[in-house]
Amino acid sequence: MKRVKLTVAYDGTNYCGWQVQPNGITIEEVLNRAIQKLTGEEITVIGASRTDSGVHALGNVAVFDTKSSIPPERFSYALNQRLPEDVVVVKSEEVPLDWHPRYQDTLKTYEYHIINSRVIIPTKRLYHCFVSFPLDVEKMREGAAYIVGEHDFASFCCIRTNAKTTVRTVTDLQIEQKGEEITIRITGNGFLYNMVRIIAGVLIRVGRGFYEPEKVKELLDGVERTQEAITAPAQGLCLMEIRYEQDLF
Repeated sequence: MKRVKLTVAYDGTNYCGWQVQPNGITIEEVLNRAIQKLTGEEITVIGASRTDSGVHALGNVAVFDTKSSIPPERFSYALNQRLPEDVVVVKSEEVPLDWHPRYQDTLKTYEYHIINSRVIIPTKRLYHCFVSFPLDVEKMREGAAYIVGEHDFASFCCIRTNAKTTVRTVTDLQIEQKGEEITIRITGNGFLYNMVRIIAGVLIRVGRGFYEPEKVKELLDGVERTQEAITAPAQGLCLMEIRYEQDLF
């Protein structure tokens, strides 16, 4: 028996998120199906991050156990012959049998992509949030500065979260602008359900002038989420990478 780690990239447009569910096809489901066809074993992958419906990834991680004789590093090639074109295994490798993708020290990086233009750009509509009103990026950066550090993010997560604690540490948050494209890049030791999309939604409100930058701190200081903590659309979000403890130093 061996445990194989997969680094997975996908376009989340046509999927109901990562986790298997009864109301539609998911990334986990197509991975399970492809691995089972390849090995002939009943296999369920364990994912590192359960992305939502419509959310994309360049570096999500999953593991599975197998008795197959296929070398771990060859699984990526073999699986990509069996996966749909919008799901790709970027890398496969062997890890210890007790290695778990969610119970490790990690740094996760997400990007939230915005198109700030008068009209929507059709070729970018599936991967960006469209905002037609001008955004003040400097004000957004002022608001983003309050996010960095260790905080209780209870007011920046969905009420459906089942996390044991809502305290998280954001190590870096950068906002870059290139023409009409604005990218919010955030790195931290973990993120609550919808946390990044809510942060993006609040910063967009700051950029539009509905909130002053100090509003971010006010929301952080709150004990629960309010209607002022807007959730940005899913298609703008992409999980860029997950760096594990052995890769951090």
